[in-house]
Amino acid sequence: MKAVLIAVLLAAVVIVGGCATGESFVRADYDFSKVDKVAVIDVLGDVHSEAAKNQIADFFTMELLKKGYTPVERAQVKSILKEHEFQSKGLTLQENAVRAGKILNVPTVLVANIPNFKEEISITAKMIDVEDGGILWIGSGSGRTARTLSTIAGAAVGAGAGAAVGGENHETVGAIAGGVLGGVAGQALTPQKANKAKEIIKKLCEKLPPRLKAKKP
Repeated sequence: MKAVLIAVLLAAVVIVGGCATGESFVRADYDFSKVDKVAVIDVLGDVHSEAAKNQIADFFTMELLKKGYTPVERAQVKSILKEHEFQSKGLTLQENAVRAGKILNVPTVLVANIPNFKEEISITAKMIDVEDGGILWIGSGSGRTARTLSTIAGAAVGAGAGAAVGGENHETVGAIAGGVLGGVAGQALTPQKANKAKEIIKKLCEKLPPRLKAKKP
């Protein structure tokens, strides 16, 4: 039993998180100084709870503020679109963005897509011109969450529980199964994923043009 626990702990220790990576591209002929407001209209993909979507939107809002933009608060965005009974069904992403932007009376909108939000997190984002539906900026980034002591503890507890259920004759099998289940439970760390998502968004927004360029001394 001790050998199984040690193996589970070692497996949990060696799986660690990597650094976030990100890149972005900008429409060269666009004057970003005329963008007075930006609305983060949607967070799509593998993020299903509204609380998680709001947090992701807030991370983008922080980066937009750093660049000199005036973001529209997500609660206000949702309220106005709901009031106008906004329906995006059957529309392309650009058509959806243009319609939402006109309802919100903003020149640009931002849409985030998160195709993977598990241990491996990948995020893309587009800033879209409401007037012509053109993409002004697009960024993508990814990163891997690290397993923490909670994960290790979850695996260890699960291993112990699995061994107890499996009995003496199936101790090893029960321990491994319990360890896997315990490890999965330990991985579900919202703060951990939030920190990694924030890091990825910061990285992919690095080359987002500032609204106003710094004046030369």
